[in-house]
Amino acid sequence: MTHRPRHLLMGACAFAAVLMTAACGGTTIDDAQDSGGSGPTGTADPNAEIPEGLKIDFLPKQLNNPFFDIVNTGGTEAVEELGGTATERGGTEATADSQVEYINAASQAGSDVIVIAANDPDAVCPALNEARDNGAAIVGYDSNANCTDVFVNQSSTELVGRTLVEMIAEDLGGEGTFAVLSATPNATNQNAWIEAMEEVLAEDEYADLEMVDVVYGNDDDLQSFQEMQGLIQAHPDLDGVVSPTTVGLAAAARYISDSEYKGDFAVTGLGTPNQMSEFVHDGTVDQFALWNPLDLGYLAGYTGAALKAGQITGAAGETFTAGRLGEFTFETDGEIVLGPPQVFNADNVDDFDF
Repeated sequence: MTHRPRHLLMGACAFAAVLMTAACGGTTIDDAQDSGGSGPTGTADPNAEIPEGLKIDFLPKQLNNPFFDIVNTGGTEAVEELGGTATERGGTEATADSQVEYINAASQAGSDVIVIAANDPDAVCPALNEARDNGAAIVGYDSNANCTDVFVNQSSTELVGRTLVEMIAEDLGGEGTFAVLSATPNATNQNAWIEAMEEVLAEDEYADLEMVDVVYGNDDDLQSFQEMQGLIQAHPDLDGVVSPTTVGLAAAARYISDSEYKGDFAVTGLGTPNQMSEFVHDGTVDQFALWNPLDLGYLAGYTGAALKAGQITGAAGETFTAGRLGEFTFETDGEIVLGPPQVFNADNVDDFDF
């Protein structure tokens, strides 16, 4: 259902009562390898065998994050198919300092591959470079660092940014104001998507849609909930929010679902179906998007193994097979793309289980 901007609804209340129904709401990713990553080196041998017993470590932005729990389940699936051992390492806070500690632990444990969703594009690099010197291949996923060998991108930056703008535009009927509830201020993927959104918003089609603020919940549920509350207080005429992080989107939806703004306020962004289904069915959220996080981790696991085995270097034009996902091609140096985002709504949200 199309949202009318909340300030218009409030104005209409002076003349008639508003019917309250159930209707509502982890670089620049594409440029990471160009800004300091090690990039493709050597010559690939697509026929090289992946050795059994590879030790592959997954370092999410933080542990106990529902999104990364699913991503790393997919990564473990891939590593076990290849006869290796998968280890998940990390802290409960989404900080670069925490990740450095676990990068060092993985390196000291003799990791063959470190797969990381970086909380900062640069702060983790000294530790990652040292791990590479110790023999580890370095793969970025979800949110890249400027020193990875290759990056597994869940989707292109432009596609994610455009999808987010299209959803909030549809929810608001093409006009109104919205804010962004992001993860951490230095999250490379979040910042890239927000920049892409700004570029799309500059198009004539979105002249009546305005992004008025960006706040950060640091991928913490309570802090994200409080930031959502703060946005409403800071912008009384705000019509919607876009949260390009699963933790932030769920927190924003929970706040709006229990508030007087439910039905008049658009909530959209990136989330998992299991996490967001209740808010779709209760009318808080019309639509949201995401790629399949299980497949993201799975692809990252296979990419890391292929890189370590020498099947790929990450050079543009190289191809490799990632198990059940089939063949992938590096369209640009150092980056492989999983695919476009999937949009979820009341018609399909229950068809997915992740």
